[in-house]
This record gives sequence, structure tokens and C-alpha cells, in this order.
Amino acid sequence: MRVILAEDSGLLREVLTGALTERGIEVVAAVPDAEQLLRAVEATPDLDVAIVDVRMPPTFTDEGLRAALWLRRRRPELGVLILSQYVEERYASEVLAAGARGLGYLLKDQVADLAEFSDALGRVASGGTALDPDVVSQLVSRSRHAGALSRLTPREREVLAGMAEGRSNAGIAAQLVVGEGAVEKHVTSIFAKLDLAGAGGRHRRVQAVLAYLGEGR
Repeated sequence: MRVILAEDSGLLREVLTGALTERGIEVVAAVPDAEQLLRAVEATPDLDVAIVDVRMPPTFTDEGLRAALWLRRRRPELGVLILSQYVEERYASEVLAAGARGLGYLLKDQVADLAEFSDALGRVASGGTALDPDVVSQLVSRSRHAGALSRLTPREREVLAGMAEGRSNAGIAAQLVVGEGAVEKHVTSIFAKLDLAGAGGRHRRVQAVLAYLGEGR
């Protein structure tokens, strides 16, 4: 996997670069601001994921977010994993509005778990999602997509929340302490209730996540 890292903290850039390299992930470039990020992406056609901090120089407001949105438009095949110090609902909503495929939004405290972080990178690189549970919770609490979601049972909503976090069926089963077969039945039911029965497997999961996060964005 080949990634580019954009993070204004020199220490965090160095730590992440070393940790990812040790796990066999090639950090093509590690840059301190959005301008250098965009230049590095433009110069690197064979790239899997851009890791982007929301707040970077010069104003430390939304430079990273705007760069992420630009990347989503110009390089839709490129996975984007956004890092944030805390849940910034407006920013998460804006980037999700461009589509959830190949998208991650994690809080920085999750970076400490390098195995989980690497797994999230892999999901994003393969076109899946990796959303922090706190981000999911806040977006869903404001979702206006009540019609289809109201047909889901409480357990189906728990399964769908796991899907939004980017978990596999096996991961959801472990989280909920149920059998993987039970999760598969819930997933099939979710697709049917959200009218996604005819779409492809990965596409259906992404579309289900979008429905879940909703039109509250």
C-alpha cells in the first residue's frame, strides 16, 4: 500500500511514518500543509490513500478538509482518510456528501492503536469505509433519513452501525457477541429494507452506510 501523509505536527508525522513503514506501508511523502499535499498527490499517480489532517497551516481551520474535498473530486479512485482532534460534525458531513466509498474519518486518539489504524487504511484503500464510532453517532443522531431506517430492528441498526464503522461481518459478530451467520442474516434484511437487494455486495454496503448517515448531512 502506498500513502501520502499530510499532518502539521512534525512529531506525529515522524511517528506515523515510522510506524506505517514498519507495518509494510510505503509512505511516499509526509508533508506539513494542504498545498504540499496536493502537489505530492498530483506528482504521484500510483497512490492508494491520502491521510489528511483537518486543521493545517496557515489558518488551522479547514485547509485539510478543503484539500480532501478537492481530492475526492479530482481523484475519485484515491482513498482519503481524514484525521481530526475531535468530532467536527460539519466537516464530516461535507466530506461524506461527496460519497462514502474509499473514505475514512478517524479521531487522532485512534492512531495510537497501530493495528486498528492500519486495518482502517486497508479498508479505505479497497473502497470501504472507516468511520470513528463517535462520528457515526453524532451524524446519525441528526439524520433526517427516518423513513427507511424506521423499518430496521434495534439489532439491525447495531449491525448497520458496525458497517458504518467499516467492520466486516466477522468484526460485527465479535463486537455484538453473536454468530457470523446471524450477522449475515441481519445484513441481508437491512439491504432488503433499504431497497438495496439488487446492487453489488460492496456497493450495497456503502449505500447502506450512506442511508444510515443520511440526509442529515
